[in-house]
Amino acid sequence: MTTSRRLPLQLAILAATLTLCGISSAQQAKEVTFAHQDMLVPLRLVMESGEVEKATGYKINWRMFSGGGDVIRAMASGDVQMGETGSSPLTAAASQGQDIKLFWISADIANAEALIARNASGINSMKDLAGKKVATPFVSTAHYQLMAGMKMDGVDPKSVNVMNMRPPEIAAAWERGDIDATFIWDPVLSKIKGTGKTIATSGSIGKRGAPTFEGIVVNAKWAAANEPFMIAFVKALNRANEEYKATGKSWTPDSPQTKAMAKWTKADPKDVGAAMSLYTFPTMAEQVSPTWLGGGAAKAMAGTAAFLKEQGRVQEVKPDYGAYVTTVYVDKAMGK
Repeated sequence: MTTSRRLPLQLAILAATLTLCGISSAQQAKEVTFAHQDMLVPLRLVMESGEVEKATGYKINWRMFSGGGDVIRAMASGDVQMGETGSSPLTAAASQGQDIKLFWISADIANAEALIARNASGINSMKDLAGKKVATPFVSTAHYQLMAGMKMDGVDPKSVNVMNMRPPEIAAAWERGDIDATFIWDPVLSKIKGTGKTIATSGSIGKRGAPTFEGIVVNAKWAAANEPFMIAFVKALNRANEEYKATGKSWTPDSPQTKAMAKWTKADPKDVGAAMSLYTFPTMAEQVSPTWLGGGAAKAMAGTAAFLKEQGRVQEVKPDYGAYVTTVYVDKAMGK
């Protein structure tokens, strides 16, 4: 074959290759991995319905993690583009300069996390934790509030055996009698309350100056490049919140919504209603208000960062945590 004949053929092969590469890139761009946890929040309804996938054409890989610290590490590795995490792991990531944005408050934790002491443990207050074994997932909101609560009540943290355990490990340790107390959330919280006593809650400690929340974060560059998806996702999150507010009190263990919540969190369906009632779920207008994305979340993160630095969990406190919070996607979902 002459050179003149080979050239058109080579160009055709090159064009086909570029086309295939283009298709491959487009397909990759329409896929996202989301790291979720086991909290009982309306996001589970979105996961079950597949509504975001239907609205956007994206493939969403829902991957379950045991704690916010694990979620943040997965996002830092680049394997995960979006995830849900508590304000403490989020603050740790922001303090380290991770390129993430908080764009949705999935829940005001309120009383949904609590310090539970085993019956007959002799623990009736924070001060009684000295010399005891207390389990919590490190760098979680529960860990932050446990340490903050002890500080508020003058308990020397060195006097307490604070143990780093993930929720499933805490449930097993409680069953075996290996721990005296735990600061934890549902579904583990519901399982242990029957054999324990509530010493403090996230709500009671929050009112004393250490508020916490659950949020959804995204890789900042990925979000900017996939804005239509982000807006559709926010609309779905709001739709699920509204469904819970309108009908949640009437859900039974056999309701499809309850079954969906239990499926994605491994909670007992009979515990779902009571557990969800401990949270509050901000509306879209509340999301962008000064209470949350409009300022309150960054303020809470600043307070959390100061505490984490004191505990040696982060090296520095950023001058402005507002740089890690955005109202853009909620504003656009509201048509602003």
